Amino acid sequence: MTRRAVVTGASSGIGEATARLLRSRGWEVVGVARRADRLAALETETGVVAHAADLTDAADVAGLSTWLRETGGLDALVHVAGGARGSDRVEDGDPEDWRWMFEANVLSGQRLVASLLPLLRSAADAGGHADLLFVTSTAAQTAYPGGGGYNAAKAGEAMLVHALRQELNGEPLRVIEIAPGMVRTEEFSLNRLSGDQDAADKLYEGVEAPLLADDVADVIAYALDAPGHVNLDLVTLRPVAQSAQHLLARGPLTTR
Repeated sequence: MTRRAVVTGASSGIGEATARLLRSRGWEVVGVARRADRLAALETETGVVAHAADLTDAADVAGLSTWLRETGGLDALVHVAGGARGSDRVEDGDPEDWRWMFEANVLSGQRLVASLLPLLRSAADAGGHADLLFVTSTAAQTAYPGGGGYNAAKAGEAMLVHALRQELNGEPLRVIEIAPGMVRTEEFSLNRLSGDQDAADKLYEGVEAPLLADDVADVIAYALDAPGHVNLDLVTLRPVAQSAQHLLARGPLTTR
């Protein structure tokens, strides 16, 4: 039986890579993002079904739930959408950036869970299990200067995941957290740094083989395709050059 997944943030980066990979593995995939034009192009190329929605808008999330119920249900939620804005010290941060990060990373997840959980329970009853997978960040695990707003938002999302897993104990629902370290994508750092391409490029300067969106998508697909009784509570992945959130090698990786 073909399983159906919603992948949020599917218009670019990790979300797009995940939608493409799951589709290639035989999943029915609904790609969700705000940019309808990019979703339409993805749909034409891959067969991922496009559904434009703003996950910070409760009405859009409710509309997604209704549409899924009417068109075949849901076996897996893969929540990738989110992001960072700004790299200021806490004392200099823009409260509007912080508010957006909380909305995009935490409240969007809560809205999706509240709206889509009945569909996932129905799928678990029919197929043995269903999945809720969240892409957080190593920023949820370790704070760093200039990251306060994003640290707080991603830590909030991670706590949502941890609490949800306990609240769903006893149900055949897997709650999975994937926490990537440094990932070089088309837009994440560019958006965080207000479109400053030079500043975004400097973040990766000299780093040998940072993670790519496809690397994270591969881990997500593995977690979803694992046997139904196996739950990957938390997977932290980083490039070899990044041994910890604060420890990043720049230059070729060589043995001593």
